[in-house]
Amino acid sequence: MIAAAGVVVAACVGADDPAAVDAAQFAHGAPDLIVDAQWLARSWVVYSQDLTEDPCSLLEGGVTPGVHRVLRFTVSTPNIGNADVFIGNPLDHVAANDGMFEFATCHNHFHFRHYTLYELVDPATGKVWRAAKKGFCMVDTDAVADRRGPWAYRACGTRTTPGNQGISVGWADTYNKHIGGQYFVLDGGDGQDPVPPGEYVIRITVNPPFTPNPNDPNDVACPFTDPDGFCHMLKERRYDNNVAQVPITIPSLPAPTGFGPGSADPPDRELIDLDPHCSPHPGGVVCGVWAAASY
Repeated sequence: MIAAAGVVVAACVGADDPAAVDAAQFAHGAPDLIVDAQWLARSWVVYSQDLTEDPCSLLEGGVTPGVHRVLRFTVSTPNIGNADVFIGNPLDHVAANDGMFEFATCHNHFHFRHYTLYELVDPATGKVWRAAKKGFCMVDTDAVADRRGPWAYRACGTRTTPGNQGISVGWADTYNKHIGGQYFVLDGGDGQDPVPPGEYVIRITVNPPFTPNPNDPNDVACPFTDPDGFCHMLKERRYDNNVAQVPITIPSLPAPTGFGPGSADPPDRELIDLDPHCSPHPGGVVCGVWAAASY
């Protein structure tokens, strides 16, 4: 009943008033986002790949087209709380100038700021590499084991087309390792230092803590703060369960079919083309909805 009430409130309160929607939602519970560490651990794979994918992902990640050594991985962020993560139409937030979204010219849609942080960490030195992925759109892609109801959010929206973003209770927003930008470049092809062979940690943080960038006039929003005083874009029941860390090994030379537990899962063209996070963009395709994967 709580989950159902949360969905009804999100639908009935004026969608053009994001603040009112948020206040009403929290009267009936709170979301709680986590990172699926098991899925992350079984998904990663290292191989050499000719990156001729979505040109927007290459551009936004600063990646030079061509053959690169990459570390790909899947990230899934279930909502295990008792209320939806409700974002609604990005155009409403842009009109409200609340700083949640930034417009991605190449993709022709809005990217949610500070949704998930991807880091590759050298535990011996603390050095961190960033991933190629820059943009996120919250939609229901996968039902978790204890789901409470049907999916409700599957429209990212564009500059001219309304969207409906969020994550329902008992559902997850999943980024398959084979979609654009879902990788670390290991050979320096993105302007970062090459990653030497060795032992590393993939660290994923959903709804990460941040401080606004004083050098970016558009990065000024701090909607919510945690007990330590850091900003978060989304209000949650708790913030201490938002990180997953998985130890990995980067080999000297990858096997022809890839190195890592995800090597048995080759790219599925149909899955990639039908990813619900996609939107029309120059040179791209209009993506539809793909069936929820099983755990």
